[in-house]
Amino acid sequence: MLVMGIFKLRKPAGMSDKEFYTVWQKESEAAMEAVRQGAIKAVWKAAGNPWVIAVIDVGSGDDIDHALQGLPIWRMGYQQMVESIEWIPLRPYENWAEDLKRLAAEAA
Repeated sequence: MLVMGIFKLRKPAGMSDKEFYTVWQKESEAAMEAVRQGAIKAVWKAAGNPWVIAVIDVGSGDDIDHALQGLPIWRMGYQQMVESIEWIPLRPYENWAEDLKRLAAEAA
């Protein structure tokens, strides 16, 4: 199942820019490796915001937890850099288009 994750990062008070960007760099290296391996289907950095948006392929919610715990930010103890995470399950639009045909017919 494809899931979109929106990760909003922030630099904690007292953390230097060097430390913040060094941790984020390690995170980006792990993300690029996950892209190469096919676990991450697509990943973006939101322009103008310290946010990362990724589409990942998971079998279950357990896979999401396992993936998070394996990220450098968590393994290195920098979870405080993550202000929030939002998970949005995705479904193929063509499936929704088929549902709409039925819904429109039933509503008539």
